[in-house]
Amino acid sequence: MRIHKAGYSVIFVAVLILALIDLIVFFASNGLLPFYISLMATGLLALFVVRFFRYPNRKITVAEGEIIAPADGTVVTIEEVENTEYVEGKRIQVSIFMSVWNVHINWIPVSGVIKTALHIDGSFVMARAPKSSDLNERTVTVIKPEQGETIVVKQIAGIVARRILTYIKEGDSVKSGDQLGFIRFGSRVDVLLPLDYEINVKLGQKTVGGITKLAQKKQ
Repeated sequence: MRIHKAGYSVIFVAVLILALIDLIVFFASNGLLPFYISLMATGLLALFVVRFFRYPNRKITVAEGEIIAPADGTVVTIEEVENTEYVEGKRIQVSIFMSVWNVHINWIPVSGVIKTALHIDGSFVMARAPKSSDLNERTVTVIKPEQGETIVVKQIAGIVARRILTYIKEGDSVKSGDQLGFIRFGSRVDVLLPLDYEINVKLGQKTVGGITKLAQKKQ
């Protein structure tokens, strides 16, 4: 199993702390049973941390006019919104909630040029809540495809997530399936699409980042 680069330092620190806990238990306890219990508990925690930063192999293919899901998770919002951050007029917002069990790599949903790439400080309310889109710490990425209006992707922190990583900058040319970034420990991604796209997912549907077809440009 490959490990994503976003997890290198976190895994190192976590393993160090867990090993220290085991050593303390070993020298402080009478008998080996408490130490074995500690080893089991810390081992499970270490496996969880390593699994969280897994980097799956995915073959990403995108047809013309398709928008791919930028994240693994569950579709929690499909609604029409108006005059949101850095885009005027009406858009269709599709929001994907990522639990701690999902892969947390984020993918570019459409090929184009990065027009805006901003990090905005904010709160850390539950990422499932609609208000998290505007209140929580987040990044806003505006992508201009070769044809059509801009598409906005928002990486949103949640209660647990305290670190949003973004690997692109303004002026970059990107392709569908390129890495947008990574969010550590539970979060949400919003995609704001022009009205001339047909949504291909439903509320409650599970998505696979880079694989699930989120929307298709209407003919």
